[in-house]
Amino acid sequence: MLGCDEADVPAAIARRSGSDLEDALHAAGGVGAAVRTEAAWRAASGPPPPLVERRVLGDAPARRPRVLDLTRVIAGPVATRTLAAHGADVLRLDPPDRPEIPLQAYDTLPGKRSALLDLSARGPALEELLAGADVVVTGYRPGALDRFGLAPEELARRHPGLVVVTLSAWGHEGPWAHRRGFDSIVQAACGIADVEGADGTPGALPAQVLDHATGYLAAAGALLALARQRRAGGSHHVRLALAGTAAWLQSLPRGTPVDVPDADPAPDLVDLDAPDGRLTLAPPPGTVDGRPLTWPAPAPAYGTAPPSWDGPPGR
Repeated sequence: MLGCDEADVPAAIARRSGSDLEDALHAAGGVGAAVRTEAAWRAASGPPPPLVERRVLGDAPARRPRVLDLTRVIAGPVATRTLAAHGADVLRLDPPDRPEIPLQAYDTLPGKRSALLDLSARGPALEELLAGADVVVTGYRPGALDRFGLAPEELARRHPGLVVVTLSAWGHEGPWAHRRGFDSIVQAACGIADVEGADGTPGALPAQVLDHATGYLAAAGALLALARQRRAGGSHHVRLALAGTAAWLQSLPRGTPVDVPDADPAPDLVDLDAPDGRLTLAPPPGTVDGRPLTWPAPAPAYGTAPPSWDGPPGR
């Protein structure tokens, strides 16, 4: 993209502005964002996307839940892992040619089944899974999965009564809607890296906070949409974006930084069986009827389940 040898990269970058590099990276199919202040980000991107948005896509009778998980990395898998903890039957599909980092997969697979399927085939297997699903969760740029017949409106037309949850980096509107992005990139662009930095060096929130917060919000949005679908029918679309979560966090009151004392994490951890040994996790947040949630099953081996609703659910 820079048109130079590797040794000349720093000089080539220094000759261009952050916004020029940003645009060039995007045009070349790359991922990047210039570090901005929050005010500069608002000027560049316009109003933030809603924190959580739900739309009614059409009329349909009420139905019971199964979750088809078409997400990767953190935000989407956290959402579907949380739905599994609430009793959902979650089937995660991954492309055969893009394996997941093992520990990252184990972290978000408890309670699910993990299968491999090439979406580009768009054969009867995918359509059968969609027909049997109650919730479909995707975690890609708006429009990125449309060529596979997975546009929310198209899904609602073919499968009335479906709840579709879509997560993206920048939201479905605005000049950045179709750009690639992930947690750290969003923090850089929207002003969080600027606030968290020191001495001219950008910083970051710990633990991929935008991913995890958006994942839990997505699970809540899916549960609310399912409840609404059961009461009133309809096909529902829940939209979330890391940039929307970032704007919500930035709107909260800010206090003076304080030192946090060390704490023993052991009482707040649970051990689960995993394909390569034992997996230590924090338990799922929340309660149902006053009872704490628990992970419903050990993490399965990645990609070993058939791409089908048949077989034991991840409970």
